[in-house]
Amino acid sequence: MENIHDCVIVGSGPSGFTAAIYAARADLKPQLYTGLEPGGQLTTTTEVDNFPGYPDGVTGPEMMMQLQKQAERFDTKVHYEMITKVEFSNEAGGIHKLWAGNKEILAKTVIISTGATAKYLGLEDEKKYAGGGVSACATCDGFFYKGKDVIVVGAGDTAAEEATYLAKLTNKVTMLVRRDEFRASKAMIHRVKNTPNIEVKFHHELIGIEGENGLVERAVVINNQTQETSKIDVHGIFIAIGHKPNTEIFKDQINTDENGYIVTVPGSTKTNLPGVFAAGDVQDHVYRQAITAAGTGCMAAMDAEKYLAELQ
Repeated sequence: MENIHDCVIVGSGPSGFTAAIYAARADLKPQLYTGLEPGGQLTTTTEVDNFPGYPDGVTGPEMMMQLQKQAERFDTKVHYEMITKVEFSNEAGGIHKLWAGNKEILAKTVIISTGATAKYLGLEDEKKYAGGGVSACATCDGFFYKGKDVIVVGAGDTAAEEATYLAKLTNKVTMLVRRDEFRASKAMIHRVKNTPNIEVKFHHELIGIEGENGLVERAVVINNQTQETSKIDVHGIFIAIGHKPNTEIFKDQINTDENGYIVTVPGSTKTNLPGVFAAGDVQDHVYRQAITAAGTGCMAAMDAEKYLAELQ
């Protein structure tokens, strides 16, 4: 059982890299596995204007590169590989096993920071206009649509929240709801109805996006009762149909909630298994911001360091 690492970090978004910075500074010599999307969700974001310390804003990929360089400066080893299988120990002081393909990795502590993936409708146009008007985060990108018209697709609490948030910034918000009613809570429905610049179109679905030079100009929608199609002039389209946490390979061993998010002990990043911690969007379905992910990454590294110290 040679070559047992003190700390292995699975995932490479703000939480993973922040965990790496803190773990490395604590001399845990962390091994970080990036997964398929090095840098995580932020690498698909053009401008990040709400992360402290960047007065002029920064692009998502640029910020992730800076975080990675900082982690590597303190002796984090970054592996451009994906963890495909895990076998966690349920004993205090036990050794956790992870695999990247056929390579077995042994660790005293594991920090899971695999994030969550925004759900999209599956339209080709969503990819075409990603970063050019199509977004899955109003808090991240709403600012860029000040005084413009936007669309929100969805019927749940997330969609209602995004619509009311955007209504404060934009000229008009059109909500596309597939059925004849919301799935949101009564309080959120009430808020939508009481916001004058939100128009709700029930029985409507987004079927296409049109634009010029990679920028959204129109949404193509269909009334799913009459089959009548129409076009709406907009600059932004926000898809708010939920997120899926990237927890598939952990779910039989780690406690998750009904939506697949990892459950942590309140006030910490501890999971139900000793020496296994979770940080970022993989355990946070409420805030889902780069800054909160970074905060829990710091917590996870400190929790891991304390766990190892107590073992000794």
